[in-house]
Amino acid sequence: MGKIVIISGNPSKSSRLKGVLEFAASSMEKEGFSVSKLEVVDLPAEDLLHAKFDSPAVKAANALVEQADALIIATPVYKASYTGILKVFLDLIPQKGLENKKILPIAMGGTTAHLLMLEYALKPVLSVLGATHIEQGIFVQDGQVKRNENGTFEIAEEVTSRLTASLTTFMGSISKKVMV
Repeated sequence: MGKIVIISGNPSKSSRLKGVLEFAASSMEKEGFSVSKLEVVDLPAEDLLHAKFDSPAVKAANALVEQADALIIATPVYKASYTGILKVFLDLIPQKGLENKKILPIAMGGTTAHLLMLEYALKPVLSVLGATHIEQGIFVQDGQVKRNENGTFEIAEEVTSRLTASLTTFMGSISKKVMV
């Protein structure tokens, strides 16, 4: 099966978006996909902020992206856009670094008013990086995911239904691409 990389542009490692991404990873792994996770917050801040393309950490992250058949790119919504930490990482991906990749954007925000961020802020940047196979994004309101005291997450059934449907379509498109 295909190789999928989940890129989290979340500046917090314990946010509710993590619960959504854990659900996605688990769903894809159950179907036999190889899933790797790239949390941009783990990359050296200096390398990101100073655009150190030659940094070993940046090179390793870009190699992971290059080897992937598909990517999930996830971000919380801040000020009606994706996070700055995701932006600085996307700036370090080569100009056509997303060419021939299947992309599934996922965003989490406080209100449905942030839904359009996927179309008007994130998709244009992904397109400039060569992405031509961008699936319809998934938007989750942060109130639809609850973090439990033990570190697990409860995701609203409406969200898991939408995620499952989108992931099924996404995995199907990856399987077809890998077979070609």
